[in-house]
Amino acid sequence: MDNSPKHTTDLVRQGLAKRYRQEARFRRMGMTAIILGLAFVSMLFISIIGNGYSAFWQTYAQLEVHLDASKIDPEGTRDSDVIADADYGGIIKQSLRDMFPDVTGRRDKRTLYRLVSNGASYDLKDFVVANPDRIGTTIQLWVPADDDIDMLMKGHFDRDKPESERRIKDNQIAWVDTFVEQNRIESRFNKTFFTAGDSRDPELAGIWGAATGSFFTLIITLLLAFPLGVATAVYLEEFAPQNKWTDVIEVNINNLAAVPSIVFGLLGLAVFINFIGMPRSAPLVGGMVLTLMTLPTIIIASRAALKSVPPSIREAALGVGASKMQMVFHHVLPLAMPGMLTGTIIGMAQALGESAPLLMIGMVAFIVDIPTGVLDPSTVLPVQIYLWADSPERAFVERTSAAIMVLLAFLIAMNALAVLLRKKFERRW
Repeated sequence: MDNSPKHTTDLVRQGLAKRYRQEARFRRMGMTAIILGLAFVSMLFISIIGNGYSAFWQTYAQLEVHLDASKIDPEGTRDSDVIADADYGGIIKQSLRDMFPDVTGRRDKRTLYRLVSNGASYDLKDFVVANPDRIGTTIQLWVPADDDIDMLMKGHFDRDKPESERRIKDNQIAWVDTFVEQNRIESRFNKTFFTAGDSRDPELAGIWGAATGSFFTLIITLLLAFPLGVATAVYLEEFAPQNKWTDVIEVNINNLAAVPSIVFGLLGLAVFINFIGMPRSAPLVGGMVLTLMTLPTIIIASRAALKSVPPSIREAALGVGASKMQMVFHHVLPLAMPGMLTGTIIGMAQALGESAPLLMIGMVAFIVDIPTGVLDPSTVLPVQIYLWADSPERAFVERTSAAIMVLLAFLIAMNALAVLLRKKFERRW
C-alpha cells in the first residue's frame, strides 16, 4: 500500500510546526527588544527626573535687616542713584553678624556669610530702591540661600559624615538649625531658574538666556531652511531634467543628511566667521549653521511629500488648461504642504537639540545677559546643559537635569505637533 500522501502531509505539518516555532521565537525576540528599549528609556527618564525635579524649588532664608540710613542715604536726599550705590553686601553681612553675635573670628565670619547667596545684596538693593521710605527701619527680608545650604536642606549632604568629607561645615549646620528653629527657612518655587541667565552661583543660574538664544537661532533657521528646502525640492521633483547633474545633486543631498553635525560647525567657522567676519556667539551665525545642517532633512521630506501626490492631480490640472507652474503651485504644492511641514518640524527639533556645530562658532561662551536680538552674544539650551554638566558644584547637577527636562519637553512638543499635523492634514488616495 502506498503511504506517500501521508508521508508528504507529515512533512508539511512538520515544516509548518517549525515555521510557527520560528515565528513565535521571532515575536518573543521582538517583544524582548521592545521591553528592553522601554526599560532603558524609563531608566533614563527616571534618572533625569530624580536628579532634576528638586531644581524647581529653592531654599530661602529670612534675615532681619536694619536699613541704616547712614550707610544707604547719608545725605537724606533719597536720590535713587545714591541709594543704588550703597554697600548692600555689607548690610547683609551686618544682619548675619547681628543674628549670631557669638561669631567673632574672621574665618568663622566668612563661613557665616556663605549661608546666603551672593544675590542677597541685589534683592536688598531692589527692595530699597523700590521702597525708599523704608530706609531707617528694620525689615524681614527673604533671600536665596547659598547653593550648599540649599543642597543640605534637600538632603543631598549627609550630616553624619565627618566634616572633612563634605562641603558644608559643622558650624554652618548649627546655624541652619537655628534658622529652622526660628522658622526662617522655607522652600519656594524657583522662579529664578526660568527668568534668569547663566551665573557662577547655582542658586542664581537660570535657563531664560539660553532659551532666548535657542528661540532666535531657531527663528533664523526656520526663515532660511524652510523656503530654501521647499524650493529645492519643488525644482528637483517637478522641473529639473533627469540627467547626470541632477543625479549628482540628489546623491550629495542624501549624503549630506548623514554628515556629522560638527562638520557643519567647522564650515560655519571657516566661512561665516573667519572669511565673512560675522560675529561669534550670535544667533544669526548659529541659525545659518543649523540651516546648512537641516536643509538635507527638509529637502528629502519635501520631495517625499511631493511624490506622494497622485499623478492624476497633475494630469487633471494640465488637462483643464493650467500651466506647469500653475499645476505645481496651485494644486500639487498645497496637497504636499502638510508633509513638508512635518519634515520641517522634525528638522527644527533636530536643530534644537544640537550643540556640536554651535560649540565650533563660539556659542559656548559664558553669557549672563539675556540676548535681545540675533546679533547679541548668546548660547542655546544644549550648550547651557553642557556647561552646567562640567561644573563641579552639586547644585549644578540638579540644574543640568532640570534643563534637560525642559529641553525634552520642547522636543516632545515639537514632535507631537508634527504627528498632529500629519494626522490632521494627511490625505489617503
